[in-house]
Amino acid sequence: MKILRFYILYRLPIIAVLIVLGVLSHVYDDAILAWILYSLAFISLLLYFMMGTMRLVQEAVSEGDVDTAMMYLNKIKYPRLLLKPIRAGYYMLQSNLSLASNDLSTAEDSIRKSLKTKSSIVGDVKGTNLMQLGFIQLKKGNSKEARATLLEAVKAGIPDKESLAAVYLQLSSIEIQRNQNKVGKEYFRRAKALKPKSPELVEQVKTMEKHIARIPG
Repeated sequence: MKILRFYILYRLPIIAVLIVLGVLSHVYDDAILAWILYSLAFISLLLYFMMGTMRLVQEAVSEGDVDTAMMYLNKIKYPRLLLKPIRAGYYMLQSNLSLASNDLSTAEDSIRKSLKTKSSIVGDVKGTNLMQLGFIQLKKGNSKEARATLLEAVKAGIPDKESLAAVYLQLSSIEIQRNQNKVGKEYFRRAKALKPKSPELVEQVKTMEKHIARIPG
């Protein structure tokens, strides 16, 4: 794994070394070795532009190391050249990391770019992206836009129950703030029926349940 990390991080110097060795091989009349080295340099160059350091970013994210993940993400200088599924993942992770650091403008801009990057390889993640966008809009205080976006996310399809429950809880809160208590209660009922397991959502359900119990009608 250390060798792979070294290769990913130092791909450009490695490419330069391969080219120099290829030239030297040509000088010493070893054309076969030279073309092997040129081919390895070309493949490495393609990998540099089409995959970047996304593998390392995902590893850092899975380990909960946000700072390292952001460092690796910033090493990708030409995201538009990434393969489509990798590009979509790049923008989504960039949005997540920006959201974690409370950079809401970058988070929103990135998730919108992810929405525009469609790939049949990774499947339809429109619902997940819209959910993320809706949560960002809520953080920015744009509850009207967030409501419309979250409804669109539900319609597009959210793959896991925990995320769907989170969306329903937010919609419930928004509707109650709009004095649409009946609608708000219905969204809460849907969220509770999904039986979310994460401690944060369990606590939100308990808090919301107490609040809703005090609402007439």
